Amino acid sequence: MAITTLDGLIAAPKQRVQIVKTASRTSVGGAWFSVFDQAGNPGAGTLAGTSTTTGVVPTDLTAGVPILNAFGGGATGYVTGVEFASSVTCRVMLFDLLWKAGPYANNANTSANTPASYASRVPGGTDFTNTEIWLEQVTAGTLVQNVNVTYINQAGTAGRSTGTVATAVNIVGRMWQLPLQAGDSGVQGVTGVVGSVASAGTFNILVLRPLWVGRVIVANFGDIHDYLRVGMPAITAEAALGIAVLADSTATGLPEMMVTIANG
Repeated sequence: MAITTLDGLIAAPKQRVQIVKTASRTSVGGAWFSVFDQAGNPGAGTLAGTSTTTGVVPTDLTAGVPILNAFGGGATGYVTGVEFASSVTCRVMLFDLLWKAGPYANNANTSANTPASYASRVPGGTDFTNTEIWLEQVTAGTLVQNVNVTYINQAGTAGRSTGTVATAVNIVGRMWQLPLQAGDSGVQGVTGVVGSVASAGTFNILVLRPLWVGRVIVANFGDIHDYLRVGMPAITAEAALGIAVLADSTATGLPEMMVTIANG
């Protein structure tokens, strides 16, 4: 059942989930980067996706994703605390990876796809607000990668578009959040991907549900955010928790995180 009081939060059973990266990757200062395929605990996942049509819905059983315990008497978990640190000054984002597709060629041209559903992973199975579309570079690009993604919005309206977005000459792991069409606040599914301009490189398209963002203000510094600062976002026991790093300099460093999840 839902946690609605402080007493309920204190009494709720909790689990602590570790995400640690022991290998750094080259990055661009002030830009988000994926560290999914970097060594650590859990071990490295595979950066490239496995479908360019329906995509896949990763879970806590996906390689590279921490395994979550079942939530026992309740079907909902709440992120109530994050302990975090890194070897470099950076921002770190915790998210639920709802959907992943790729790798798309630099000149991809797909449309009218029927995406795998991740409805079971959003609050109530119907609330797709605050879900986002991201590009994740798989192999290094040549020339600026343009991309246009068509999608179904949070209300179920098809034919929505990010518009053509010019990213950059992307190196491996770079991530870009793509804008939603005016008035949209979330994504039910991605139906098409068109790439242009770039002459080499491959990329994934992701749907993320951001859960928390924190800043490491000094290298090798640690901090703790409690439930008030985290905001207690709800997740399911199948959530594919992942992190992305926005470093101040040219390396993602060695981020580490301990996530506390209360079972409600």
